[in-house]
Amino acid sequence: MILEERPDDPGAGEDGARLQDDSSIRKGCDSLNQNQPSQLQSHRARLHQQISKELRMRTGAENLYRATSNTWVRETVALELSYVNSNLQLLKEELAELSSSVDVDQPEGESVTIPMIPLGLKETKELDWATPLKELISEHFGEDGTSYETEIQELEDLRQATRTPSRDEVGLDLLAAYYSQLCFLDARFFSPARSPRLLLFHWYDSLTGVPAQQRALAFEKGSVLFNIGALHTQIGARQDCSCTEGTSHATEAFQRAAGAFRLLRENFSHAPSPDMSAASLSMLEQLMVAQAQECIFRGLLLTASDTPNNCPAQLQLAQEAAQVAAEYGLVHRAMAQPPVRDYLPASWTNLAHVKAEHFHALAHYHAAMALCEGSSDEDELSKQKHAFQPSTTCEPQGPTLPQHPEERRKLAKAHLKRAILGQEEALRLHTLCRVLRKMDLLQVVVNQALRCSLAKYSELEREDDFFEAVEAPDIQPKTHQAPEVRVPSLSQMKVTDFFHRLGPLSVFSTKNRWRLVGPVHMTPGEGGFGFTLRGDSPVLIAAVAPGGQAESAGLKEGDYIVSVNGKPCKRWKHVEVVEQLRGVGEEGVSLQVVSMLPSPEPRSMGPRRPALLWSQRETPMPARVRPWPILGWSRKTKQSKTGSHPDPCTNRNCVTCP
Repeated sequence: MILEERPDDPGAGEDGARLQDDSSIRKGCDSLNQNQPSQLQSHRARLHQQISKELRMRTGAENLYRATSNTWVRETVALELSYVNSNLQLLKEELAELSSSVDVDQPEGESVTIPMIPLGLKETKELDWATPLKELISEHFGEDGTSYETEIQELEDLRQATRTPSRDEVGLDLLAAYYSQLCFLDARFFSPARSPRLLLFHWYDSLTGVPAQQRALAFEKGSVLFNIGALHTQIGARQDCSCTEGTSHATEAFQRAAGAFRLLRENFSHAPSPDMSAASLSMLEQLMVAQAQECIFRGLLLTASDTPNNCPAQLQLAQEAAQVAAEYGLVHRAMAQPPVRDYLPASWTNLAHVKAEHFHALAHYHAAMALCEGSSDEDELSKQKHAFQPSTTCEPQGPTLPQHPEERRKLAKAHLKRAILGQEEALRLHTLCRVLRKMDLLQVVVNQALRCSLAKYSELEREDDFFEAVEAPDIQPKTHQAPEVRVPSLSQMKVTDFFHRLGPLSVFSTKNRWRLVGPVHMTPGEGGFGFTLRGDSPVLIAAVAPGGQAESAGLKEGDYIVSVNGKPCKRWKHVEVVEQLRGVGEEGVSLQVVSMLPSPEPRSMGPRRPALLWSQRETPMPARVRPWPILGWSRKTKQSKTGSHPDPCTNRNCVTCP
């Protein structure tokens, strides 16, 4: 405790008593500081107990949901699961905020703002990658699956970490890294001909808590992408919007969240859970755009607060607020449409409606401020004319604005009246929702706007004002900074394939079949080894000379060299292999190659049950391309033909080995 020095007081006894009091106060403060960590720890323990209880309840409800075939029972259990999932989300958010309150300084802004809508992360169960991957590596790749236990453990650890990512850029990088690894896995281990068995991806719906499970890796990738978008919403909702830097970060986060949901919507069909359906993703994208537009308005409002009497600035704020109201109006209509309204929290729908009314009222308030502070210049009147639109006529041009100060006062008063009515309607909608009634901050913001409108209205009101009230026109929605839906930069994440030891993806994947040949021992003859090499990683035998050493050893055109003198060379460059072969003497060289086999026919024959979650374009991946596009399950590819000749070589270093 910091003690301030006081002026000298008469009497030594008083000084001694004061020092004793200060000492007792200091001891009391120290004991309080010592008790704070224990109190926080006790609070955390209680939250963990409640979370464990909810998880047990969810497990029991989930088992009942899977066991019963009664429609009424399933609907009842699904409703109970939605309640349990909501409680879990609230408890986890409270636990995260409790932890962040100790480690991170919470931003303190002077102004109050309406809270945003963050989205909860999809939850999942633990997954055993080891058994199916080891089996596939042993059977298809011909290697010892147990030798890849380290790589499999790294994959499982990474997936486990993505279940509880931190709400910051580190958490986003973690999800992006796991997504990139899934793209590697998709390119190497998953194909129509062969995929890992016994893999079942289990995820819970973010909105209802109902479990969904599938064997398709696309379900895992889509769920991770959904969590990337949801994490962006949480980061955006945590920003301090009382400063321009905070509004900028929040805008960026909501724009990237909208991009993630759009990416998901455009590349998925037959979603197994409501939160990933096309209707839900479209609504979530609109919601994120509206929240980004709101953050843009907040940033402009902070800038305009320095010059409150600036008429053009107030006009811009009026149109920006009208744009935010229009965006939230679209969101509210999307939320009220079936089937979204059947599983969406009612508080979300009500909050979108409250925000639409609130910002519609703010548009009229700022329009009134512009009329009160404006002048009669022709340029300014022209700007004001384009900011207003008539509410009863269909003519495209704006109404004639009054130039006389008294008439401008009356029009401003009419706008303030609509602002007051709009804020009162927002308060009425706020009180109708039980969840929103607990949000004191929301009520404070709306009441503050209502008080400002009433105060300005009382300034403009006069005792002798008995004339007929003027009808205020609507405000034309317009923004000077429209939100941009930005796709998350998943392809920029640089990661290393955990299973790169299996070889380049262009050859060593379940899309191809091969046979290991050798090792074969060869000695150079008069014409060398009798083959021509092309390509890199791995090096291809492009041609075999008739009667040469290579033909005698059983090597064929189209084989890939995978070992030179016992050294693995799957990822060697063309020049490296050639140098090794030219450096051998009379003792010769030992080579090991793989010969490609014909691809098997697809296993799907006859009528097929449609998958709950399926790729919109189901074609194999072409050879020698980047293995992780933004969405690995929707890339356009060409069917590879085993045994076909490679493309003409363009490598100038291509030579016939001696």
